[in-house]
Amino acid sequence: MDETAATLPVPDVDDLEDLFENAPCGYASALPNGRISKVNRTLSTWLGHLADELVGRRFLDLLNIAGKVYYETHFAPMLRMQGFFAEVALDLVRADGTTLPVLVNAVVRKDEAGGVRFIRITVFNASDRRRYEREMLDARRVAEQATVALRELNLTLEARVADRARALDRAWRLSPDLLAIADAQGTLLAVNAAWTDLLGWEGSDLVGQGFAGLTHPDDLEPTRAALGRIMTAPLVEPYEYRLRHRDGTYRRFAWTGAFEDGQIYATGRHTTVEHEQAAALVRAEEALRQSQKLEAVGQLTGGVAHDFNNLLTIIRSSVDFLRRPDLPEDRRTRYMDAVSDTVDRAAKLTGQLLAFARRQTLKPEMFNVGERLRGVADMLDTVTGARIRVVTEIPDEPCIVMADVSQFETALVNMAVNARDAMDGAGTLTLRLDHTGNLPPIRGHAAAPGRFACVSLTDTGSGIAPDQVARIFEPFFTTKEIGKGTGLGLSQVFGFAKQSGGDVEVESEPGRGTTFTLYLPKIIGDACEPSAALPDDGSFPSGEGQCVLIVEDNVEVGRFATQILEDIGYRTTWAANAEEALEKLGTDGASFDLVFSDVVMPGMGGIALAKALQHRLPHLPILLTSGYSHVLAQDGLHGFELLHKPYSADQLGRILGKVVPRPRD
Repeated sequence: MDETAATLPVPDVDDLEDLFENAPCGYASALPNGRISKVNRTLSTWLGHLADELVGRRFLDLLNIAGKVYYETHFAPMLRMQGFFAEVALDLVRADGTTLPVLVNAVVRKDEAGGVRFIRITVFNASDRRRYEREMLDARRVAEQATVALRELNLTLEARVADRARALDRAWRLSPDLLAIADAQGTLLAVNAAWTDLLGWEGSDLVGQGFAGLTHPDDLEPTRAALGRIMTAPLVEPYEYRLRHRDGTYRRFAWTGAFEDGQIYATGRHTTVEHEQAAALVRAEEALRQSQKLEAVGQLTGGVAHDFNNLLTIIRSSVDFLRRPDLPEDRRTRYMDAVSDTVDRAAKLTGQLLAFARRQTLKPEMFNVGERLRGVADMLDTVTGARIRVVTEIPDEPCIVMADVSQFETALVNMAVNARDAMDGAGTLTLRLDHTGNLPPIRGHAAAPGRFACVSLTDTGSGIAPDQVARIFEPFFTTKEIGKGTGLGLSQVFGFAKQSGGDVEVESEPGRGTTFTLYLPKIIGDACEPSAALPDDGSFPSGEGQCVLIVEDNVEVGRFATQILEDIGYRTTWAANAEEALEKLGTDGASFDLVFSDVVMPGMGGIALAKALQHRLPHLPILLTSGYSHVLAQDGLHGFELLHKPYSADQLGRILGKVVPRPRD
């Protein structure tokens, strides 16, 4: 296909950049030669350097002497051999000469050829952990020394218990997690110092209080249920709920525990930061989706404005010329034809937009897909040109669907035009029908049950670039040169398929061609015979004095409809709304031969009016008209005749001739 510049959605990276720079851990990227190419703010702040001062230095240069030797002899070879190492304890040297205990993860990223692209380094501050380990080692040494001393000195049982209690007390006091002992009713008997660090409560504030007093009201019942479960089995799978901080806010903790010797022993890990990070990621994703939505709306609005301004230019210029009294008749005819053709093009444009939005008012009927496909194939030569060979693969068995025939044929032509342009006027176009298939998963949507008619069009053209496949059904998106396409053809196919209960799928490989497959629900049974078309003798349709009640809230449209009907031989009465129309009709509607009503009106709409008249005056014909109605788009015509806006006097006259009874002699 020919390609034009298409603006892809630009993601909002501010949140992602902020997350990188201010992450709770340090990040660095190193080149294959070991030189640092990028660091985040967290790591540079820990080391007391500006980020630019670290770029270009080797990560090895940041280590203390022992760390350099250990890194060169152990972990550099490991990184070269297996491509990563994890949780290596090292000491980094700060700008002031002090050391920072850290845990380092590193992984080598390679290109497709196996060469090293960069090394990703993640650094975790291990100060607290190192201090905790030292204290735990101290505690262990103390315990070991005490044990040796106890053995050597054969101290009394009370002394050994006391020493053990001191060691346990140290572990209790140093734990970063919430530790609690409670009775069977959930009343706190003891808490460690982490309750003060994480929630601001002193132990004296909590002992004797129940869990319920600190639990978030929304979590109270589930927490009581978890408390009941722990009485029968250890709580191994962490249970998370919110506890109230002293300042009135809430923090999240994930709890495990067990019930032993009549008491509950529980440990709570602080998880608030994890939830905040997840929420920040969700907000960033939502901001990106909103940005993409606004970009799509802007593209759609710009496309509509551009195309309609072109059409209005033709109409405005033609009207200006038609106002000239000295305009030759042949030119007058030409300008009038231009106005009429432009109105038809505008109506087609709005119809395609409504089809994409699945707001088109369809007229579904049962028909044989194979017959319609053969009919369209026979006339495609005029669309594709003589250098494109059209091949059909259509089984003899009938394949019946319920859909709008006109929109179905329009969809086929739109896909054929797309194929023609992709083949640059020469190649093979294959139309294939398979009535034994199902609707597969498409664009993330699940497969649908039941049988579907699968109509595919395969071309031998240039194919579609992978980065454009996801956008080809967007309105006004086109890869064609300026002036060679509106970008609405495939959007009409998409909207028609969705509104008819089906879908459309595209498979393409650049340089090998493209296949579009239209799926429509298949009806088991024989199709109804098509209704006979009304004879057209070529004359302009006119009335014979029948009286039409026009129901239209727009003054200009109401006046225009009144003038048209009177000019083609009907008598008219105009009501500005449905309530006024019901009043004019009275109890029997004897003064009128037909009601001609708009669908979208303030108060009672046209469909509600038609249903009321169908019940009240079943003998009175009703004709509805609308440019768009969400009720019609969703629920269909409700059995009433519909005339689409914009309509011509000829179209109005012909449908009136069909539904208005002839006057009695």
